[in-house]
Amino acid sequence: MKSSQRLRSVIKTLAVVMALAMPLALAVSSSVDARPGGGGGFGSRGSRTFTAPPTTRTAPNTAQPMQRSITQPGVNAPASAAAKGGMFSRPGLLGGLAAGFLGAGLFGLLFGGGLFGGLGGLSSIIGLVLQIGLIYLVARLAMSWWQRRNAPAFASAAPAPGATPQQPQQQGPLAHARSGFGFNSGSGSAPLEIKPDDYDAFERMLGEVQTAWSNEDIAKLHTLATPEMVSYFTQDLDANKARGVINKVTDVKLLQGDLAEAWREGTTDYATVALRYALVDKTVERDSGKIVEGSDAPTEVTDVWTFVRRPGSGWELSAIQVT
Repeated sequence: MKSSQRLRSVIKTLAVVMALAMPLALAVSSSVDARPGGGGGFGSRGSRTFTAPPTTRTAPNTAQPMQRSITQPGVNAPASAAAKGGMFSRPGLLGGLAAGFLGAGLFGLLFGGGLFGGLGGLSSIIGLVLQIGLIYLVARLAMSWWQRRNAPAFASAAPAPGATPQQPQQQGPLAHARSGFGFNSGSGSAPLEIKPDDYDAFERMLGEVQTAWSNEDIAKLHTLATPEMVSYFTQDLDANKARGVINKVTDVKLLQGDLAEAWREGTTDYATVALRYALVDKTVERDSGKIVEGSDAPTEVTDVWTFVRRPGSGWELSAIQVT
């Protein structure tokens, strides 16, 4: 009898530890890559927001889908609308814990043990493993269903009014380079012509966005990015302030870049470019300056950035996706 009670106690402890550890691990992994856009994908790409950008020589892997966007499948939201969040709207400590306990509670109900009975009503470790496996399976099925439900709306839809049809990707000559680095023409026959001055602007904005982020300069970010992007930057910077840390991104240097696609919707121009660049990415305590994440050692990353240009204005950053 005592051994049975002791076994149940051990199982309870293991279950609680795993429920806490898994969300914490996700939260830590998402915070290590703390640079702007380092956590996944956010922003808007017009009618192609939920269509993956074409791969290029710089970014041969598919970019991550948008995790935060005011544009919803089948709905064209204005770029100035405020981004909305919530307890489950983005990965983090609170969202991960809530999701973990919610999953455990739901399966507790399924097993007939009450909302949280699933953690204490098992008679063996095999049952615990089974519960975790079922949670994972249901989550995968739900994500697959959601992707199938939303992807076709954009993958097979006709071009937006005024949009230029996408042309096949072709390799072209070197359009823009500096000492072996810089941009080259990943798609020589893009529907919208991107000129050397445009590539200069993209490279300059890569460094300026990182500098404004490191300085927590919201006013500067407003001159470089869309209001939607600035709202996400502000959320992330506020989260850093709440943690008592500041993320510093320095020594940014573009190593290679090419054009993934460029198109026009009505009077609005879009350009998505793949960027491989070196940087020093570290997060330090605000008071002491002690490094808590990252290091002083340079690293290389590859992102896909989308820029938007409206009549009478220059390019603005409208989306970042990690590959």
